[in-house]
Amino acid sequence: MKKEILVETDRPIEERATFDAIRYGSVWEDADILCESLAPVAKGGRLLSIASSGDNALALLTLDPAEVVAVDLSPAQLACVMIRVAAFTKLDDEALLAFLGVTPSATREETYRRLRPLMPDDACVFWDANLELVRGGVIHAGKFEAYFSTFRRRLLPLIHPEHRVEGLLQTRSLGERKRFYSDVWDTWRWRLLIRIFFSRFVMGRLGRDPAFFEHVDGPVASRILSRTRYACSELPTHANPYLAYIMTGNYRVDALPRYLRPEFRGIIRERLSRIRVVLGSAEDAEGPFDGFNLSDIFEYMSPVEHERVYRALLGIAAPGARMAYWNLFAPRSAPGPLRDRVEPLPELSERLHAQDLSWFYQSFNIDEVLDVE
Repeated sequence: MKKEILVETDRPIEERATFDAIRYGSVWEDADILCESLAPVAKGGRLLSIASSGDNALALLTLDPAEVVAVDLSPAQLACVMIRVAAFTKLDDEALLAFLGVTPSATREETYRRLRPLMPDDACVFWDANLELVRGGVIHAGKFEAYFSTFRRRLLPLIHPEHRVEGLLQTRSLGERKRFYSDVWDTWRWRLLIRIFFSRFVMGRLGRDPAFFEHVDGPVASRILSRTRYACSELPTHANPYLAYIMTGNYRVDALPRYLRPEFRGIIRERLSRIRVVLGSAEDAEGPFDGFNLSDIFEYMSPVEHERVYRALLGIAAPGARMAYWNLFAPRSAPGPLRDRVEPLPELSERLHAQDLSWFYQSFNIDEVLDVE
């Protein structure tokens, strides 16, 4: 029986999870630390990025690469990328934020009709069949966003009223943040809510695909609670777009993810032709690449599958390339048999992880590819 389970979980994630709907309407990984990690290899180079909804693939354009290849196993996620590219191409800043869902709009479907000719047929087919998601704003369109919506609308008000939520998001000094969290926010009801709602069972049922937990050992809610305490005490809460979204249901115009900030929108528009979307696995992309945004893909893999994929990625990496990736619950790093081909950068990884505004990840990792066969 043990052998059968091992063989089952060694199968690639595309054989164990479904990819026919939007799992993430927005990217829940901090593009600022990603861009800092890849900046030394990005300018004029080729970058491979897990597409997800496209936020961080677009953010990588701010590094002035020659090309960003956005790859994903999910046609639905690639449709999210392509509708963003169309929106950046056609819309000014105000209309862009309104269409995506950052600011209110009653005309998103009409805007979509204007964007539709800019998108490939497969993306049009997807969005034509999901116009209610367009009307609601595509940044809110995923299963994960619905999960946070349930948390915010049904449970959070039982623990903290709206004025207290606003208090959490106020500009405060480090000492004031620590006092507010410990004295006002961190009640026993709050801790109980986190332990229940962010348990493996509830997250698998409402947020992530259950297959994503097959290689996770131990409780997960306690880890999220610890990281939440860190984010709300040590990091600036007023400038955190991910915290604002979870607590209020949207970003704030003064706390936006990198790709939507006013200082980067024009740069991204100028470089949209450098993005290419590819349906498939990251390791099957045509290299060589100078930098990799691997999201948390190793999280879903057994050690055997992790080593196989990591080895394949090394095969499409240029000498000196950097691989950046997150761990949420399953610890993953350069596999032992491949350690002679990469140099992990622990000091940089730990420094950037300490700044990570998308705080629930347990680690951020950067490996540099050595010039060896």
